[in-house]
Amino acid sequence: MKLIFLGPPGAGKGTQAQRLSEKYHIAQISTGDMLRAEVQSGSEIGLKAKKIMEAGSLFPDDLMVKMIKQRIEKDDCKYGFILDGFPRNVDQAKALDQMFAEQHLKLDAVLLLEVDEKRLADRISNRFSCAKCGASYNKQFKKPKKEGVCDVCGSTELVFRSDDNKDTVLERLRVYREQTAPLLPYYKEKKCLYPINGMKSVDAVTKDIDLILKKIKM
Repeated sequence: MKLIFLGPPGAGKGTQAQRLSEKYHIAQISTGDMLRAEVQSGSEIGLKAKKIMEAGSLFPDDLMVKMIKQRIEKDDCKYGFILDGFPRNVDQAKALDQMFAEQHLKLDAVLLLEVDEKRLADRISNRFSCAKCGASYNKQFKKPKKEGVCDVCGSTELVFRSDDNKDTVLERLRVYREQTAPLLPYYKEKKCLYPINGMKSVDAVTKDIDLILKKIKM
């Protein structure tokens, strides 16, 4: 199963991708995490990426696609994978399509988490995480069982991201509308786009995704 997750920042792509990864034994590929790992490893691509980022330049699409190609050749991708964070625009989607064609791969679905932007801004500005293990929480609907203590690792280092304020979130949403939203008609034309109400509870969204995947696999 080869999937792409689309949706604005904070829509819950990472959470849902993690759940799908565990249930279907497919790899969750976050391009941001992948990029950081390459830089840390000191690989050839990682060294190029480090220079690009240090110069403040945009990361070239061809280099990102090359990284994805190398990543999906690993053993944990033999049953499939989920791309979270790529593509971000139509040019990247076309580059990804070309790589898929060269590797004789078929994209099964593009899952779009649709959200109400005002409610999403409220949701994001209330989230925080554990500095030790990365577990995520929210002041509105996902508090730790014991206040100030991480459920997963027991750490008391719970922190808010500096960019999770309403002004920053609204700017990120504006960028998403301008750059990423044009992907929707692109994938709709390919008949592989599946909109999902991302404002439902986490469990309800997971259930809706499962129904879509069952329909695809039939």
